[in-house]
Amino acid sequence: MTWLVVAPQPFFTPRGTPLSVYYRTLVMAEQGVKIDFLTYGPGQDVDIPGVRIIRVPRLRALEPVPVGPSWQKLLLDLFLILWTIGLLTRHRYKVVHAHEESVFWCRALKPLFRFRLIYDMHSCLSQQLESFRFSSSRLLIGAFRVLERSSLRAANVVITICPDLRDHVMKLGVDAERHLLIENSVFEDVRLRAPAGGSCATADSVSIPFERGNPLILYAGTFEPYQGVEVLVEAFARLRTERPDARLLLVGGSDPQIRSIRTLADSLGLGDTVLLTGRVAKSTVAVYTQAASVLVSPRLHGSNTPLKIYEQIASGRTLVATRVRSHTQILDETVCCLVDPDPAAIARGLLEVLNDPRRAEVLARNASSYYRREYSRPIYEGKVRRLLDLVR
Repeated sequence: MTWLVVAPQPFFTPRGTPLSVYYRTLVMAEQGVKIDFLTYGPGQDVDIPGVRIIRVPRLRALEPVPVGPSWQKLLLDLFLILWTIGLLTRHRYKVVHAHEESVFWCRALKPLFRFRLIYDMHSCLSQQLESFRFSSSRLLIGAFRVLERSSLRAANVVITICPDLRDHVMKLGVDAERHLLIENSVFEDVRLRAPAGGSCATADSVSIPFERGNPLILYAGTFEPYQGVEVLVEAFARLRTERPDARLLLVGGSDPQIRSIRTLADSLGLGDTVLLTGRVAKSTVAVYTQAASVLVSPRLHGSNTPLKIYEQIASGRTLVATRVRSHTQILDETVCCLVDPDPAAIARGLLEVLNDPRRAEVLARNASSYYRREYSRPIYEGKVRRLLDLVR
């Protein structure tokens, strides 16, 4: 049986955060599913036996494709719609696995082509319009809510990625028999496909950008406003009054975002105690993580648990995270230091774990054990097998 997977995102972007869709596809293929994977034009192909990657035409004028809702994605989705119809006409797939907004047109095509529909819901799309400051139009947000509810009713299986989304879809009438909670908790190395006549480039050796012996605080992720990177920099300025030896390493962000954070850090007199690397390879982030004294997730709001949280609790490093729903639905005080999402509270939390190595070690050890017990690869594989049982 061959599935059609439709994913409106660049698949895969090797110098950014690996997309959780990759891991879902990888594990499904390992379970014997053959997959035609339809996605955007930009990105680097991955090497997964049994997966054929199909890309719509690449429009460089629309790149880079930003994180979250955008007009670029809207235009690219028009191509995805046409390619979806073409593939369904030629192949008549029995299962269509639709990620995010692709479920809107797949739901409309379902009665015509009579496939079983999986809605892989990584976020509440109507909420994303506001979270990413794309639109505050009540009409547009309302239209997205109507489309989401229609898609949830039509789907044979609904996958959510965190307890908050699970509760959301249950309230909208999705019964437990056709719902699966599959967290984005797998993050192993991505297998990139070698270009014709050559091999995939390997990561260069990575050096730690600060002198050894300085406590290193690491944030790695996007620099979108809701992530709280600005608040973290302000917290670090407070922390430095008591721990002038501390250093802050910020990994990720676009060029304009990096310039903005650099300006803020300089205005606070932080100088070279704050380093911004831009986007780096996943392997480089892993090296930085092992060198870090503390990992931090300063997110200000939101309800989706980001993939990086699972990496952080599995890392063996102490985590300081803000007390917001994105974190607290899977984290508590036994596995990390939870703080309010403001500069003073984040600074206090960082100072506490830096000044109390014994407590920091206990938190890190508890977090690693928690990850293995609840979110490790064997747990993930079991949930994917359950998905296959529901649609076969």
